[in-house]
Amino acid sequence: MKKQTRLYNIIFPIWMIVALPSPLWLVIIPGNLLVDCAVLFFALLALKHTQKGAVVKRLWWKFWLLGFAADAIGVVWMFLGCIPSGDAWENTVSHVTHNAFHNPWAFLWTLAGVALAGVCIYFFDKRAMKSCELLTDREKHVIALAMAIITAPYLFFIPVY
Repeated sequence: MKKQTRLYNIIFPIWMIVALPSPLWLVIIPGNLLVDCAVLFFALLALKHTQKGAVVKRLWWKFWLLGFAADAIGVVWMFLGCIPSGDAWENTVSHVTHNAFHNPWAFLWTLAGVALAGVCIYFFDKRAMKSCELLTDREKHVIALAMAIITAPYLFFIPVY
């Protein structure tokens, strides 16, 4: 009898598939927007920027949409862990998508997915700020770094069964 192979999902795709018709999206989307705007505002506050409102007004939607794009790149990475690659597959990375703490390889795979999404957030946000003349290069770097570190998809680490 051949062993059955199961492909488990991670947090983001489960929310997309299961919650698509549900009102949970009414919490997820504004919640993500609120977090992105708060991080941007507090980064500007820490930088003692004088035109916080104007910067937030100009960048909020770019950061929000690009954050979803960066998370999607992390999701693709996580799905690559579901591709069978021999006998060792069952005991290594395949468990990453339902429990990042199953073994060290699963943890490292998940960590790489979170880091990849964080790096994408940094570069996407840095590019989004290119046309914002209200910010200096140093401020753009600090804001992009804060967004990358704080808004990376750490929910990938939550075990899904």
